[in-house]
Amino acid sequence: MLFRTLSAAVYGIDADLVDIEVDLTQSRGEADQTSSVTIVGLPDAAVRESRERIRAAMQNCGYFFPFQKTTINLAPADVRKEGASFDLPIALGILGANGDLAEHYSLIHIVCVGELSLDGRVRPIKGALPIAILARDASIRHVVLPEESAREAAVVEGVNVYPVADLRSAVKVIADLRSETPPAPLRVRASEIIQQSEQFTVDFREVRGQVSAKRALEIASAGGHNILLIGPPGSGKTMLAKRLPTIMPPLEFEAALELTKIHSVAGLTGRAGLVTERPFRSPHHTISDAGLIGGGSVPRPGEVSLAHQGVLFLDELPEFDRGVLEVLRQPLEDQKVTISRAAMSLTFPASFMLAAAMNACPCGFWNDPTRECRCSPLQIQRYIGRISGPLLDRIDIHIDVPAVKFRELAGDVLPETDSSAVIRRRVISARERQLNRLRGERIFCNAAMTPRMIRAHCKIDPASERMLENAMQRIGLSARAYDRILKVSRTIADLEGAEAIKSQHVSEAVGYRSLDRTYWM
Repeated sequence: MLFRTLSAAVYGIDADLVDIEVDLTQSRGEADQTSSVTIVGLPDAAVRESRERIRAAMQNCGYFFPFQKTTINLAPADVRKEGASFDLPIALGILGANGDLAEHYSLIHIVCVGELSLDGRVRPIKGALPIAILARDASIRHVVLPEESAREAAVVEGVNVYPVADLRSAVKVIADLRSETPPAPLRVRASEIIQQSEQFTVDFREVRGQVSAKRALEIASAGGHNILLIGPPGSGKTMLAKRLPTIMPPLEFEAALELTKIHSVAGLTGRAGLVTERPFRSPHHTISDAGLIGGGSVPRPGEVSLAHQGVLFLDELPEFDRGVLEVLRQPLEDQKVTISRAAMSLTFPASFMLAAAMNACPCGFWNDPTRECRCSPLQIQRYIGRISGPLLDRIDIHIDVPAVKFRELAGDVLPETDSSAVIRRRVISARERQLNRLRGERIFCNAAMTPRMIRAHCKIDPASERMLENAMQRIGLSARAYDRILKVSRTIADLEGAEAIKSQHVSEAVGYRSLDRTYWM
């Protein structure tokens, strides 16, 4: 008897339907039970091993595992299938072919995904949200998922998600769906999750001093600019960077959905089901290029994609391998990363804000008024030279973060004007001005403007042009750095509510190019 079930496989951050066909021959197999089950359709080792898990799960749940020769086909047959998430649909297919689902001839109107334990429990899977979106787009109304994975899929409207704890409950749900009183699907209100999630444990008010650094971070957040913090150890660079998400605009639902898809594939969604806070990713400097960008025989998202819509913080930037830093150039320019392997080529979104931190020299105390620097000019040059010029050109803001003075540390009163909530309101107002100006351009912040948009929206007066020309001749800025200065100037004007870029805006933007100054060379 032939029986069909429907499942899904996740590739990248999207899912594809997998048609599972189970055929039981009428003749008894003379070989042992292990050799009587054949799985075809390019299965990997985890899929091939599923026959042992399924046999034990069915028997421990009280179901009969057939002794006929069983052939299981995973279609399309030319696409590789990996992982244990096909256990549940294969088990249901065997039950259907064996007559335990007597009223059904197929389950192609239900997407079933789940890994089986030996006792029949259904384990959680990765990629539940992309699977639910696939079912919605394919006009499939019902999705059966493990209990731990169902909540993130339930945020998708137009799909009925049914959580199951074990194989018995999955069989019951399928039977009830054909009855006169179908079970109630799991419902999750995404709007309520987003409203309840805005609870940060850190605040900019906790940072003493560092007025200029706070100003630079506000500008970076308002325009989506990449930023580099330069200062001695203990000056608060990491503390400042960790508070960046608290002043960035809140995520909209569609952005939260895309971000959750990435984290779902990586198995990082958590119990809430929907990622509603902008991520802050801080990989160690020993990370490989595959860990940063993503990789694997079937590519998985790396840190740049996990930081999508949020902040990627690289502490001790010169300590990263130069080859690892160079692979950042594509995602910084294109807001996406493409990983090509022999099996397939996948593209992951990577629209993140890069925040990096570094010392001024190997010992960290170059130009510090309180500590003597032990580094020679050659050592300083080699230290800065670990970061390539093209990468530095892609960082819009370089800001010095000096050591905090004792009087700033000892104060008891924290000013309300420096709180994250106050800064965030100014950032949101600046972003709204950018959205109105860039309507129809398919970008959402000044940092993403193309050269054509810069010429249209970042016009400067003659006085500002002469100032910028002198700065370029004195510092030796590249053409890309020139565009960065114009973008930052536009953001500073937006924060002030000014329609036109003025000379003070350009002057401040030029001051945020510390590593371009000649005394660093």
